[in-house]
Amino acid sequence: MIIGVVDYGMGNLMSVTNALTAVGAEARVLRDARGTADAGALVVPGVGAFGRGMQGLRERGFVDALEREVREKKKPMLGICLGLQLLATRGTELGDHLGLGWVPGVVHRLEGSPGLRVPHIGWNEVSGGGALFAGVPQGTSFYFVHSYHLVPDDPRHVAGTTEYGQTFVSAVEADNVLGVQFHPEKSHKFGLALLKNFVSVARRA
Repeated sequence: MIIGVVDYGMGNLMSVTNALTAVGAEARVLRDARGTADAGALVVPGVGAFGRGMQGLRERGFVDALEREVREKKKPMLGICLGLQLLATRGTELGDHLGLGWVPGVVHRLEGSPGLRVPHIGWNEVSGGGALFAGVPQGTSFYFVHSYHLVPDDPRHVAGTTEYGQTFVSAVEADNVLGVQFHPEKSHKFGLALLKNFVSVARRA
């Protein structure tokens, strides 16, 4: 089974692809939306601004392709960092922008607090549950680089939370759609464990 890593001009594709390969997946970078049809599961990584991310998905034809493969055919999908945020109804970074709307909610800037800088960069603990965190100890630290976070409308979509001047959602799960705000591909053995869990989810689908 192929796991397609979506190239929409906003992600560190090779580190994600290499990490998936390291946990036994056949990972392939998809630069053409037509390639989504051949993938059994999809990963949408990303670093950058919400509006540019949605623009990249639209211009390369991925919005319609993902809607068909993920929403209609129910293929598992993992959003990483910006890839998680794009699941929202809308984002507020550099204006107001519509997202995919698969995890209803709004992406807001982190509030921060005295002594805590924004962007949030570095290792931080995640209290997580659900399919992605099977076998991962509670309070495991993962690597973050972000200034914005998703606030879901439905608390049932929350699969992980993190404290950084406030409690924010660091993982989501909505049926076959999953997302993490941190970078598992940069989070050493437990990041790889999380990606291995996603591969297992994909193989069972």
